[in-house]
Amino acid sequence: MREIDKGRPVLVTGGSGYLASWIVKMLLDDSLHVHATVRNLENTIAMAHLERFAETSRGKLDLYPADLLAPGSFDAPMQDCELVIHTASPFFLTGIKNAEEELIRPAKEGTTNVLEAAQKNSSVKRIVLTSSVYAVYGDNTDLALTENDRFTENEWNLTSNARHQPYAYAKTLAEKEAWIVTQTQDRWDLVVINPGWVLGPSLSPRTDSTSIREMIALGRGDYKSGVPKLWMGVVDVRDVAAAHIAAGFTPEASGRHILVSEERTLLEIAAILRKHFGDRYPFPRREVPKFLFWLVAPLYGHTRRFVRRNVGIPIKFDNAYSTSDLKITYTPVEETIKAHFQQIIDDGLLG
Repeated sequence: MREIDKGRPVLVTGGSGYLASWIVKMLLDDSLHVHATVRNLENTIAMAHLERFAETSRGKLDLYPADLLAPGSFDAPMQDCELVIHTASPFFLTGIKNAEEELIRPAKEGTTNVLEAAQKNSSVKRIVLTSSVYAVYGDNTDLALTENDRFTENEWNLTSNARHQPYAYAKTLAEKEAWIVTQTQDRWDLVVINPGWVLGPSLSPRTDSTSIREMIALGRGDYKSGVPKLWMGVVDVRDVAAAHIAAGFTPEASGRHILVSEERTLLEIAAILRKHFGDRYPFPRREVPKFLFWLVAPLYGHTRRFVRRNVGIPIKFDNAYSTSDLKITYTPVEETIKAHFQQIIDDGLLG
């Protein structure tokens, strides 16, 4: 059990990211002092929304440069912090050319560098790590390995590797490394957040988030000929941000937390979009047969092994622990999808 002093600064890594921006905003709105790391302090466009939050809130924001692969990057921003929220990690599922350099090293070494900084900083009491449901499972077929036909925090991804589902593999390695390091000391504890597919409105008009790019693709017509029958666990970005903060400031919070509001298919998401935005955009209207998607999968950045192990296979998540331990109330997926696409329209991201 850890009591965190709200008078101390809170470190948020990857502060200008899609999820982290919401965390920073919520902390500032609560009048807290935030240390946020960014890759490049000279990229004023990427940080403009963070500085705007600070100007309109009663909180205080300090920005620091940090590189996931550079040892010592997090020493300065972590000074005087009791709570560290580590969100920074690359996230993309397709178009990967070198999984080791693009995903695995940044995820694992970045986590190691944050934890090493905590080892050197006597003020740190708790680290909240952004992991993923992909550290729980690798493919939809893994549901057959569970005891009650649903994924819980007791499961670990045992089926991914650097060639198959490398993002899932990277997140699994990073979280396992965090738990190993945690067990070597008792000065700070670790609380882990394992969100599903994070959707919901972005606080900046950036499009370098995989979640945002996929929503744009649905509205742009990239899938107008059809989508694969693919189930995913969906969660609102605002709920995930709130969960990180609850994990940080709830003294008794512990362990891993699956964050999923509802399981939906891509076609169900498209149907929600059509319900609220009509035929102004070429949302997909049908599902592509599995054998046909198997043939064209490489053109969409997916392997045929991915198709075999995921397309047409339902999944189910148990989010009970997140609601009991963190007192999370989930936003309905329809509300999440509607708000997300409206933000994309408002920011002119569809051209």
